Amino acid sequence: MANLFFIPNNIITGENAIRLSMDHITAFGKKALIVTDEAMVKFGNVKKLTDELDGVGIAYEIYPGINSEPTHSMIDAGAVIYKESGCDFLIGIGGGSPLDSMKAIAVVAANGGRITEYAGKKIEKDSPPTVAIPTTAGTGSEATKVSIITNTDTDVKMLLSDAKLMAKLAVVDPVFTLTVPPSVTAATGIDALTHAVEAFTSVKAFPMSDIFAESAVVKIFENIQACYTDGSNLSARQQMATAALEAGIAFSNASVTIVHGMSRPIGALFHVAHGQSNAMLLNVCLKFLKQGAVPQLCRLANGIGVYQDGMMPEEGADAFVNATLALLKTLDVKPIQAFGVSEEDFFRLIPKMADDALASGSPGNTRRVPTKDDLMGLYKELWSEGL
Repeated sequence: MANLFFIPNNIITGENAIRLSMDHITAFGKKALIVTDEAMVKFGNVKKLTDELDGVGIAYEIYPGINSEPTHSMIDAGAVIYKESGCDFLIGIGGGSPLDSMKAIAVVAANGGRITEYAGKKIEKDSPPTVAIPTTAGTGSEATKVSIITNTDTDVKMLLSDAKLMAKLAVVDPVFTLTVPPSVTAATGIDALTHAVEAFTSVKAFPMSDIFAESAVVKIFENIQACYTDGSNLSARQQMATAALEAGIAFSNASVTIVHGMSRPIGALFHVAHGQSNAMLLNVCLKFLKQGAVPQLCRLANGIGVYQDGMMPEEGADAFVNATLALLKTLDVKPIQAFGVSEEDFFRLIPKMADDALASGSPGNTRRVPTKDDLMGLYKELWSEGL
């Protein structure tokens, strides 16, 4: 079976990648819309970018109106600012939310209308040039043809997936991740791990996506603990940034599965950050998906060094699952109750969450395809795990 493989046009990685990127950015246009959030302004990451832009004579407009769960109204507002400010390309800087938002704003800027019109649809016109600068090692959005935006009219996270969403340039500079606190380091790192594991076990996986997924899993197991305990460890930060990039490439090509399908409704309905909801769900979903992905998980066990000679494939898969669950414990993953979610609301909305998860299509990529009853059972298990 033939497969089409997508990556950004150019990727620049390593310490001070932001400086090297200016040689490329100056060819994209004269004025950039910088899509970001208030935290990136506060922590000085936006200034690091604008200092470089000032040095090469690129004008810019800063749009800091994105939060951890970007909504369709934020995207439409950004598209208006892009046009009214006379911008001709876009730069996203921040975690996955600003990067996803930047890509979505570019779609509306090129195609018109509102972002809600493009959920699940083919995008007709090419976006203006886009530059993605991640400041966390997690979402991999800098390397994906995907954008997740919440439609607050329907309380559904819209999945936009089209090659036209791929960034023209990804700039992966580990210096930007040094300000990330331990809790966010853990959540975003587990998000990247989830991307890699789901891509590797997806029914849509193929040899090229497997290369990146397996490499990402190994890097994350080797480096996430070091980043969590010592955020100034630039070498480990570099490895995690590369792992997140690799995981993004993997799932952009092979797709995600049950964890992401179940995660999006939690974010849309209870406003739990994407990385946090993925982390808590991996704890319950990995045991479920294992039954359909024994050879794949056994291979990952070998990659991270927990497979022992003489193990049967089932034992190897169990070794990987157990190693992952142990890792989640050391990273202090928070339960759903820690985010102020009431038991009454959670259980009342379980049927909707299961329906929305199935409608996203992601659970259907799981090698053990879940039913609605399976998903409702896993949501209930998620609640009981946190008690």
